[in-house]
Amino acid sequence: MLPLTFFFSGSTMKNFRKIAPFLALVFVLFILGNHFTNTLKEPIPSQKHHIHVHKHIQVAKSTCQGTLYPDLCVSTLATFPNLASKSVPQIISSVVNQTVYEVKSSSYNCTSLRKKLKNLKPLEQRALDDCLKLFDDTTVELKTAIAELSKTTIGSNRYHDLQTLLSGAMTNLYTCLDGFAYTKGGKNKVRGKIEKKLLKISHHVSNSLAMLKKVPGVKKSSKSEVFPEYGKMKEGFPSWVNSKGRKLLQASVKETKFDVVVAKDGTGNFTTIGEALAAAPNSSTTRYVARFVIHIKAGAYFESVEVSRKQTNLMFVGDGIGKTVVKSNKNVVDGWTTFQSATVAIVGQGFIAKGITFENSAGPDKRQAVALRSGADFSVFYNCSFIGYQDTLYVHSLRQFYRECDIYGTVDFIFGNAAVVFQNCNLYARKPNESQKNLFTAQGREDPNQNTGISILNCKVAAAADLIPVKSSFKSYLGRPWKLYSRTVFLKSYIEDLVDPTGWLEWNGTFALDTLYYGEYMNKGPGSNISGRVAWPGYRVIKNFTEASQFTVGQFIQGNDWLNSTGVPFFANLN
Repeated sequence: MLPLTFFFSGSTMKNFRKIAPFLALVFVLFILGNHFTNTLKEPIPSQKHHIHVHKHIQVAKSTCQGTLYPDLCVSTLATFPNLASKSVPQIISSVVNQTVYEVKSSSYNCTSLRKKLKNLKPLEQRALDDCLKLFDDTTVELKTAIAELSKTTIGSNRYHDLQTLLSGAMTNLYTCLDGFAYTKGGKNKVRGKIEKKLLKISHHVSNSLAMLKKVPGVKKSSKSEVFPEYGKMKEGFPSWVNSKGRKLLQASVKETKFDVVVAKDGTGNFTTIGEALAAAPNSSTTRYVARFVIHIKAGAYFESVEVSRKQTNLMFVGDGIGKTVVKSNKNVVDGWTTFQSATVAIVGQGFIAKGITFENSAGPDKRQAVALRSGADFSVFYNCSFIGYQDTLYVHSLRQFYRECDIYGTVDFIFGNAAVVFQNCNLYARKPNESQKNLFTAQGREDPNQNTGISILNCKVAAAADLIPVKSSFKSYLGRPWKLYSRTVFLKSYIEDLVDPTGWLEWNGTFALDTLYYGEYMNKGPGSNISGRVAWPGYRVIKNFTEASQFTVGQFIQGNDWLNSTGVPFFANLN
């Protein structure tokens, strides 16, 4: 390399030496400038992470819009990896999967409390037993929902199934807590140890129900459509009743082929219903397996009966109302929870009963005493009667249909949180205790996104024989709000003069008066005059045919999808 003096003179060389440090600084700045520019073009790893986290949170917030518990929703979704790449069903599935884990944790906690807490009263022990059973049901419903969410498409039928499963799961959690309502000091001792966790789980389910509305491709109901969940009708029955079921319900006892016969006099296979149930098969979860038919001959059967979740598609056929009678007398005063007081409890999907009287004979002084409790999806009761006083018929959860049935009671005698339609039934108020009022319904919807409610269509609302002579001494009401979003309608029914002109009664002060949905549509009779009805924000006189139609068998419980198979006559619409 040639020396610099070869290119420059001596004086120039002196000047160059003076400015050399400056040139070196310029060169260094030039290099740094290029590096800085390249750095701006390609973020460093920490900046990449910040951008990813920001997008992750934005997806969580967007998905959680419209939920009742957005903080819980966002914090839950933020823990899921690759959130931006997940579909809405996949996100809901992740939430439900986490909820299953928390339900199992609560079940373990209740089992531990059952062992650790000494001197528990019988009612507290039974309330914990209720919780364990309800947690098992909840786990099954949530796992079924996860399986449904994994399907390639979610059409209207699957959408309503998911609503039903999630609504039922939430109802189970609140039923667990309700079991401690009458335990003295029990709320602090036991309920207080499980309530916070159960409320968090129910809020997860609530958020999942709200997010379900964001699933693309599902036809959503308009604001005027109140009860689209029951389903379409076919030949007078919800379509979930198939042709074989319809034939069984429409056939006479002599024409019906039975798998087993129960008879008090020993002329059948068994003398008790419990023995017959023990011999019945445990079916798979599908509702299309063969139906197992049990004939219960005329007689009074004093026993408590439970059809378990695994016993699907069972049918009880009696010899008629008042002839085949199943009764017991469990009640809250004697130490049973309302849930366990039921004479007959049904959980197995696809259950049908025909021509039977279900009774709880505890009497009016024993408070809550349930004749029948149903938490069975696609359950049907045809030509049956339900007799009790307070809390006679517990329509606990999922989709149910009652046709040409008689229901007798006093306080809240049709109650629960199913999606249920009563069609061509008789509702009879009995003589209550001196300090009591008659209330035909007490619906228990906890969340505005639950697809539940009581629809009473083309029924008669009347006084029973023991009330008629003294009906002026007792006030009777169509219903009161048991829970915050209580939902009940009376459609095209005949209402006798025993119903107070106000129609409805508060539960406690202003509780639920602006969140409930109570409606009346084209009713007749002296008790149907709406001029003196309550002026609550949640009460309305339904004037729109489209709105009223959402309470029918066809739309409310997807009846056309399952009732045809039962053989029970039904009409799909308002007529």
